[in-house]
Amino acid sequence: MREFITDKVKSIKPSGIRRFFDIASEMENVISLGVGEPDFDTPWHIREEGIYSLERGNTFYTSNSGLKELRIEVSNYVKRRFNLDYDPLSEVLITVGGSEAIDACFRACIDNGDEVIIPEPCYVSYAPCAKLAGAKVVTINLQEKNNFKLTKEELLAAITPKTKILVLAFPNNPTGSIMEEKDLREIAKIAIEKDILVLSDEIYAELTYGVKHYSISQIEGMRDRTIVVNGFSKAYAMTGWRLGFAYGPKDIIKQMLKIHQFAIMCAPTTSQFAAVEALKNGDNDILEMREEYNQRRRYLVNALRNMGFDCFEPEGAFYVFPSIKKFGLTSEEFCEKLLMEERVMVVPGTAFGSSGEGFIRISYAYSLDQLKRAMERIKNFVSKL
Repeated sequence: MREFITDKVKSIKPSGIRRFFDIASEMENVISLGVGEPDFDTPWHIREEGIYSLERGNTFYTSNSGLKELRIEVSNYVKRRFNLDYDPLSEVLITVGGSEAIDACFRACIDNGDEVIIPEPCYVSYAPCAKLAGAKVVTINLQEKNNFKLTKEELLAAITPKTKILVLAFPNNPTGSIMEEKDLREIAKIAIEKDILVLSDEIYAELTYGVKHYSISQIEGMRDRTIVVNGFSKAYAMTGWRLGFAYGPKDIIKQMLKIHQFAIMCAPTTSQFAAVEALKNGDNDILEMREEYNQRRRYLVNALRNMGFDCFEPEGAFYVFPSIKKFGLTSEEFCEKLLMEERVMVVPGTAFGSSGEGFIRISYAYSLDQLKRAMERIKNFVSKL
């Protein structure tokens, strides 16, 4: 029988997180700290607007680009948050989560053989989406000694004449690292000099602790060479609503819209109406959830350090990325033994790229009570190592 599956797809490995989910799902009494999903309910006023949209019979397709009112609110948000002006009619696209925006950006901009630079550890979908678009992926191994920031030296060493896109994902999943304005200015200078497009995934932009998020699109000369991806999942606890957005130069957004138009049609209508309410009246919700995450962050870092972990203190997102090198196990071995012996699920650092070896990712998008129970089990586990 003829082989119908492409070599391109067969070469892509399944998510490294999935194996541990599958094992844990067959076990009882497991405390999972593996999912990057807020444990908060979507705020009631946002849910209410979604319900009200259904009651009004708003169950039809929206514009391919998304509700005009929502695109206007995205533009307003970007203006008040970053002091940047984007035309809601031509420079903003509403997508099915941030993930669709990432995929559409790659497919709109990549020709076969173009190179995409992806700093790792990072979110699991960048490399597969780039490869599916025909790109050659070039990875940069971010270093703990640099607080997992991308340095200008690392970037310059990775650039070739075929480099087309740099992926920036800060605040970072899984490390919790951030890039401040001074860091981004060095990267922006290189992007301009080398004529590189930047895909900036800012899904955790509202979840920073102590330092306000700064976008590379704010830097002179970067607005017209940056596609910003964001969404509602993390900041507004709207993961299941599957809604994201992208904004950037209209010529690129136009081509992303074409892909979105044929592959998706439009993002969920109910979700879009709810998102209008989120952007208009959800700032206080973000503040409350961020403060709760910050308490969990401080507790978790302190608890892990008291157990003997070397633990980088995250400044964004809702993950810690402690080193387990001193325990003499690989990341996968550590996570598998912890799951089997203590019924605690965390994610091996290698799920986020080879540079994650020697680390594990722990999510603190869980209640403080659940985190405390998990820490007791982890403490028992490492005491036996």
